[in-house]
Amino acid sequence: MKKRSLLLGAAALSLLALQPAHAQEFPKKTITLVVGFAAGGAVDTAARIVAKKLSENLGLTVAVDNRAGAGGNIAHGNVANAVPDGTVILLGSVGPLSVAPHMMKLSYDPQKDLAPLTMGVNFPNVLVVHAGVGVKTLAEYIALAKSKPGSLNYASTGAGSAAHMAGEMFNQRAGVEIVHIPYKGGAPAMTDLLGGRIAGYFATPATAGPHIEAGKLIALATSGLERPSFMANIPTIAESGMAGFNATNWYAFVAPGKTPTPILERWNQELVKALNAPEVRDELLKHGLIPKPGSRADLARYIDSESKMWAQVIKERKITAE
Repeated sequence: MKKRSLLLGAAALSLLALQPAHAQEFPKKTITLVVGFAAGGAVDTAARIVAKKLSENLGLTVAVDNRAGAGGNIAHGNVANAVPDGTVILLGSVGPLSVAPHMMKLSYDPQKDLAPLTMGVNFPNVLVVHAGVGVKTLAEYIALAKSKPGSLNYASTGAGSAAHMAGEMFNQRAGVEIVHIPYKGGAPAMTDLLGGRIAGYFATPATAGPHIEAGKLIALATSGLERPSFMANIPTIAESGMAGFNATNWYAFVAPGKTPTPILERWNQELVKALNAPEVRDELLKHGLIPKPGSRADLARYIDSESKMWAQVIKERKITAE
């Protein structure tokens, strides 16, 4: 009995010793969720939906911080250099994580200075044009572009963004030259498209959907391999004559690269839990954002595969930072 009491006492002391370490792994402070684009766009929408659930689950304030500029690269650079204590995370995007390194010199290395947490959402963009352009189908859009080389333009959320790269892949596969016009986020790009100052845009379903329904924009095609359930009546580019065309948009959660592994693992658990919550999934899908939570290793592999694919497009199209 005496020996058993000693063992139980030692175990209790061990648990007490572990408690401060565990507390340090996940600081009980306000969490900053950084977004690299202006408020009102799809990244911002996704971040705020997830941040609300995280706040509820953690009992902490999770504040969304919009740091727009340079296609999201400013925010990614800021987070790469942030204090790696778990209080700052980023909802990153395909541009800065898999495209920008092949187009420009960055102050950080996305695959070394940013640690993967989990994929957030992955979804196709939708190619929309202003009603005044006068086309109803993808074939008509391509024909118009070929008849007036360089006269049409398309918006993006910045050089190297998903919308930009989808446009470049489209130019490459369709044999057209539609001019790229970068913006600082989805909201300002949509404003100019609705105003007729831009002809087209590979927009997120979240920003384009209401305007398609109102008849202000014409949806020509979606950019993934399959039709998403929320745009089942719109054909894909792949099924419209460009077999294999696949340029999805995705937002992934990452943290400063030097963040301790226990904190990264805890963030993966909390984010996956939030993304799998029925109310979060429903709200994301309502905005055309398809949740795809997974492991940290899965995200690392996906970022690498996207990086290699877009590196090839950038090389063939001779794309440089604008």
